[in-house]
Amino acid sequence: MICRRTMHAFAAPGPALGIALLVMAAACGSVARAQSGPPADLDAYVERALKTFEVPGIAVAIVKDGKLVLTKGYGVRRLGEAAPIDADTLFGIGSNTKAFTTAALATLVDEGKISWDDRVYERLPGFQMYDPYVSHEMTIRDLLCHRSGMGLGEGDLLFWPHTTFTRDDIIYRLRFMKPATSFRSHYAYDNLLYLAAGQVVAAVSGKSWEEYVRERILTPLGMTHSTLSNSAFKSGDNVAWPHSRLDGKLQSIAFVPLDNAAPAGSINSSVNKMSKWLLLQLNSRKFPDREARLFTEKQSAEMWSPQTILPTGMPASLAAMKPNFAAYGLGWGLRDYHGRKLVSHSGGVAGTVTRVMLVPEEKLGVVVLTNAEEEGAFEAVLFHILDHYFGVSGNDWIASFKSTKDADLKDAEEISRSQAAGRASDSKPGLPIEKYAGVYNDAWYGTATMRMDGGKLVFSLDHTPKAVGDVEHWQFETFRVHWRDRVIEDAFLTFTLQPNGRIDHFTVQAVSPLADFSFDYQDLYFTPAKPAVH
Repeated sequence: MICRRTMHAFAAPGPALGIALLVMAAACGSVARAQSGPPADLDAYVERALKTFEVPGIAVAIVKDGKLVLTKGYGVRRLGEAAPIDADTLFGIGSNTKAFTTAALATLVDEGKISWDDRVYERLPGFQMYDPYVSHEMTIRDLLCHRSGMGLGEGDLLFWPHTTFTRDDIIYRLRFMKPATSFRSHYAYDNLLYLAAGQVVAAVSGKSWEEYVRERILTPLGMTHSTLSNSAFKSGDNVAWPHSRLDGKLQSIAFVPLDNAAPAGSINSSVNKMSKWLLLQLNSRKFPDREARLFTEKQSAEMWSPQTILPTGMPASLAAMKPNFAAYGLGWGLRDYHGRKLVSHSGGVAGTVTRVMLVPEEKLGVVVLTNAEEEGAFEAVLFHILDHYFGVSGNDWIASFKSTKDADLKDAEEISRSQAAGRASDSKPGLPIEKYAGVYNDAWYGTATMRMDGGKLVFSLDHTPKAVGDVEHWQFETFRVHWRDRVIEDAFLTFTLQPNGRIDHFTVQAVSPLADFSFDYQDLYFTPAKPAVH
């Protein structure tokens, strides 16, 4: 997930959970006005976005010309409670963490300890992909720009929802994941290779990813209240509680632990602290009040240069954003809007979506953090701010993103109706229900169990504690899993039988067309586990 439901037409996707977007269209060029302060109507605009997209809380930061212009919170931390969002409220920033992991690597490049084009296996012993050629040729640069050949979000179920796997466990399982395309030929957003990148930091520096990021980035920047884990959050803390729409109702949900995927998306921060990150990026990578740089201009140029080409298509309702170019750099997405290069990333974890935006030539930076899974809210606020500083008028981004969301929901509802209408509800499975019970194995995920309970089937992904679901027959050899934890997307299981009537395998598919790409059910292929030999 780590760029969850933020991928619309701007990335591959997100989370994932994760990535930059931004764009341009406007045939008519506009001359930027000399703006320093925020839009005069920003408060009213944010409040309208909160109401339109049903988001409990939003926080915004703006920096311009080396100065902090605004940090402000709107709404509440948690539905049903009065505690307000303020400029110090912590949010999970999701895949915006990836730029921090890339920055950590950049410091090691500057020190001559690695280069971007070092082969990964030379820096991370035992690293192996499915294809031996890719295992040998994969570089640190390749880890960071989503061109490995893996499918969109492939393997995210190793950490999402929370699993018992360690980072080393997850990286080991890369060798069992079949590629979707050839190496370096296509863009497909992934999270697992950022885990590998974080482990490169640890292997080269001799410190854990957490130690290195805290000592080299967060502490010198004064981001001391930012955290690298959500495991210690508790009710009453100044934290934006995550919210999700479950079975049609918006409600607060539990924080999903991300420690085993930390380099891809575990940082929690506030707009006050993220403004320091913006200022550093826009001020020649210098720390505040001193000449020391986090990394050199040379490394910044590498990170902000296109590495992987992205498509530029946009839905009609967002035509005013259509880019002339779109690409992914190293930990950043790159696009243009009204003649300016945009350096950006989105982030998403369960119940929270965010955006970090840099406009280097305008010395402008914006952060928008939200505590609900509604990318339209943060994008509308962001582009309203950009239009203000670019001197662009006439765009109602709230209406545009709401129209896009409504169209997506309408399409999804039509697909769901079609599924239900085409269902052969009077069909029967080929075997007695109890014959489907057993232990099954997938090459990269591991084991899953189908068991009988009270005359009904119950399915579980054995390494994912909350992935326990009740199974109902859908049609023919397809069953539907209704997970008891409603944050998890329901899935279809389709069995294939051998001629002798035994189960050969089953595949998995998300029920909803709006399911986040981190629920990469389609990459699973379960076969009956062989009995242990005693």
